[in-house]
Amino acid sequence: MTRDPGLQPERTRLAWRRTLLALTGVAVLEIRLGLTGDAFDAVLAGLAVAVWLATLRVDWRRATGAGPRRGHRWSFPLTALAAAALALLGVLHVLHGLR
Repeated sequence: MTRDPGLQPERTRLAWRRTLLALTGVAVLEIRLGLTGDAFDAVLAGLAVAVWLATLRVDWRRATGAGPRRGHRWSFPLTALAAAALALLGVLHVLHGLR
């Protein structure tokens, strides 16, 4: 079986789209929690939106297939850091709600 190099870029692009979609879902949940909570929850929701927008800016060209933007080698580490930051914000929401 021969490898079709034409499919790899499409799979990669779809993976970046799924990642951005998942981060968008988490940011929307954070916003929802921020709107129903107190000022602390609103601040956490604002931070989640800022992280999401930064990630969207970094990864948009890769997810849409417009090609990697300059400095694309930082896309993966920054996206992983953004996912960890959003997870931490979610944990803070839960811990704040438990008190």
